Amino acid sequence: MKVVFHEKYRTVYSSDPAAAPGRMESIYNELYGCFDFVQPSPAGEGDLALVHDWSHIERVRRQPLVYEVACLAVGGAIRAAEIAFEGEPAFGLIRPPGHHASRDHSWGFCYFNNVAVAVERLRRDGRVGPVLIVDIDLHFGDGTHSIFSRVPEVEYFHPEGPSREGYLKCLSDWLGAVRREYDMLAVSAGFDRHVEDWGGMLRTEDYFDLGRRLRRFADEHCGGRIFAVLEGGYNRNVLGKNVKAFLNGMSQATYP
Repeated sequence: MKVVFHEKYRTVYSSDPAAAPGRMESIYNELYGCFDFVQPSPAGEGDLALVHDWSHIERVRRQPLVYEVACLAVGGAIRAAEIAFEGEPAFGLIRPPGHHASRDHSWGFCYFNNVAVAVERLRRDGRVGPVLIVDIDLHFGDGTHSIFSRVPEVEYFHPEGPSREGYLKCLSDWLGAVRREYDMLAVSAGFDRHVEDWGGMLRTEDYFDLGRRLRRFADEHCGGRIFAVLEGGYNRNVLGKNVKAFLNGMSQATYP
């Protein structure tokens, strides 16, 4: 398991909760020493233009600090996808998040769609065909859904449920019903559905279970290729533990 990280992700680039000081540190402190860390390069304009209109790119560019960190976040997602393509699970410990960014606008603390650019980069390079994106964030990734709504080779799924049990069953039932094969599984990994975060639903051990289920699905239906990138998750008291549990599940470790 590789973790993609850059020191500039610690930058407080705005006043929104995703950019809050201490958020990245709470995750980094849990993961460092347990997983191999690698450093990404920023995405270029050509990468951004794979899924975004030039007018949107220019709007973000008017905020120089945001643009710098957002390009680096996209680069982190691309690096995680490349590692996964080479056969090793990877997690992008990146920010800003991205799943609310569509082709021509963004909201919800997002600027560029990190997962969408990473997937489209591999597709345009001819390295993958069908790709599944599973979004476990509390919020529906309207940007990701919009970008790929007319792309039959890319499927987006956001599990829902009125309770902890219902949510986990929704994901399990959907994955169990899949009869299609994919070349890669991409995960928009939000942790704001935790019982001590905005969603008030999942436990830390549930994130381990989610990581394990998604890894098993990737092994059975995606040639073992899986990567995830950070989306939401805001309670620093539990965020790092939740991410670590998820990565332990993805890497088929034993839950502590």
